[in-house]
Amino acid sequence: MTLAFREAGPADGRVALMVHGFPESSYMWARVMPAVADAGWRAVAPDLAGFGDSAVDPPGTWERQVEALERFRRTLGIERCVLVVHDWGGLIGLRWACEHPDAVTGLVISSSGFFPDGKWHGMAQAMRTPEVGEQAIGGLDRDGFAGLLRSTHPGFTDEELDEYWKGMADDARKRNALELYRSGDFEKLAGYRLADLRVPVLLIWGANDEFARIASAHRLEDELADTELVVLEDAGHFIWDERPDACGAALTAFLDRLE
Repeated sequence: MTLAFREAGPADGRVALMVHGFPESSYMWARVMPAVADAGWRAVAPDLAGFGDSAVDPPGTWERQVEALERFRRTLGIERCVLVVHDWGGLIGLRWACEHPDAVTGLVISSSGFFPDGKWHGMAQAMRTPEVGEQAIGGLDRDGFAGLLRSTHPGFTDEELDEYWKGMADDARKRNALELYRSGDFEKLAGYRLADLRVPVLLIWGANDEFARIASAHRLEDELADTELVVLEDAGHFIWDERPDACGAALTAFLDRLE
């Protein structure tokens, strides 16, 4: 299966591979990609399977998404890249990076974790629970979806919500989301070590993130060498939607420092 994607910047530029979180799509990077392109980089952002304009590719498990990301990378002929991730894109992308360390020259991590002793927040626990998850999202329509997202960030536009709703718009996509969360056992990360990648790292976090707490950023900062942490005091979990200009500036400054 071929993943849908958007891109910007020179075809021969160094690549920033941008992997979105849940329940979003590559659209979350749309306001940042022009700045990456202006810095001379090629920004490439896939829609994960079952999200955005990518078809469902059952089962929608964590492992399946990692495999799809590698197929996508090989299909586009991307040999090396800086990996930019948010939320579930972190769990998927960082696992991919550890499995393909020669393909990664830098990491930009936001609103995620990568710890074998991680704990899921309340909504995720509900989705991981049989029958409860089906009840939680089975009857969800576009208006209810909008209400949930705007309860965390009131500034979501109708256009953003229309794009993100694509990942929950029918039963197959809702099942895809449940399969992703139900495969997300943090113990699977016991054999992975981000520190072994030995690449520069930028952490971008919202101080008010209620799903991936700022403590996760500080833990990553302690565990990884050559790491810079940028905290936006007036932002929450959906930091790239909330503060695209500030996030874009931090990202391009980081890219400019790389050889």
